[in-house]
Amino acid sequence: MDGRIRSVSSIEPFKCFYMKTLFLFLFLLLFVNCNGQQTPASQHVSTDPPAFRMVSIPEILTVPEDRAAYLVTHYWDHFDFTDRAYIQLPDVTEQVFVDYIDVLAYVTPETASASIKGMLQKAEADPDMFTYLTELYEKYLYDPNSPMRNEELYIPVLEFLTASPRIEEIHKIHPSHLLEVALRNRVGQPATHFTYTLANGRQQSLYDLESEYTLLYFYNPDCSSCKELTGELKASELVRAMVSSGRLQILAVYPDEDLTAWKNH
Repeated sequence: MDGRIRSVSSIEPFKCFYMKTLFLFLFLLLFVNCNGQQTPASQHVSTDPPAFRMVSIPEILTVPEDRAAYLVTHYWDHFDFTDRAYIQLPDVTEQVFVDYIDVLAYVTPETASASIKGMLQKAEADPDMFTYLTELYEKYLYDPNSPMRNEELYIPVLEFLTASPRIEEIHKIHPSHLLEVALRNRVGQPATHFTYTLANGRQQSLYDLESEYTLLYFYNPDCSSCKELTGELKASELVRAMVSSGRLQILAVYPDEDLTAWKNH
């Protein structure tokens, strides 16, 4: 027999080893490729938009005022102020903000002020988020066209802005002016004194009026709403009686510059 030809029994062990080696290699190659294409669970990035997680009010609090105070104090506990994705989701963030402003009406001014300032302090963790939220405060609490306009709630915002060491002094000029204006003529405090000119050209001051009550009425003679309100004041028996007895004086102030329209009425 040709010495180059081996028996079948001598070839089988080699074939068996070769096949096992090839199978193992293919298995390892497949394993490496699969692992390379998959993202580990710890690195999984969710595409779901961030949601707002509301705090749970302890059941032990049963008085509505106490529950409202707890809610506004802890309202932002689970909110991530460093997640800028919220800025691009007004349907989430702005609605949550509006709900927060609504709850503030049910707590004391001191609790509301502390809550607002605490929230802004947390928001300073991210400059963009801080700017976004302060703009929302101005939009809802200070804009004249906002149905939620409330200078009393906006004052804590302005106080925080003017006192924050993280804000440059040049950027405090505008909120400082707004704060000065907002602090005037607040409920329970004396009205800001001013001088006015009567139709005959004579000047008087607000505090020259002597009566138990003074009604300041800012109006425009060409304003239909002003005309309607003027008619209601004249038709009120209570107003007429108080004016007749000297207990009430009405000071109608025309603040515009069109003196012709003022003198013709």
